[in-house]
Amino acid sequence: MGEVSGGRKALVIEDNADIRGLLETSLERQGFQTSASAGGYAALETARSIRPDLITLDLGLPDLDGLEVCKALRAFTEAYILVISARADEADRLTALELGADDYLGKPFSPRELRLRVEALLRRPRGS
Repeated sequence: MGEVSGGRKALVIEDNADIRGLLETSLERQGFQTSASAGGYAALETARSIRPDLITLDLGLPDLDGLEVCKALRAFTEAYILVISARADEADRLTALELGADDYLGKPFSPRELRLRVEALLRRPRGS
């Protein structure tokens, strides 16, 4: 976990350890304090407890479909949700956006594109 006092918080929801580490490192470089979860149920609990500003969400989770996680997250958080998934067909992208995702990034992705998409999300004001 990153150590950023008073900084923004990010939750990385990704079952692949290598990709999870890459996402955590990239977000920490952007000033986020990161937490991570490899499964949907644990991610929902973590999101409730840490109240992240940004959530990256893989759709292919082992215990709960990422689309269900997205829907459940949107019911209680205003965090920006960036779906990062190998499931890049139009139906999954549209469903994720309809369920409350703010953006969708296909795998494989570059850390630079991740950084720019996160910056773009943060420029969008959230209601209070």
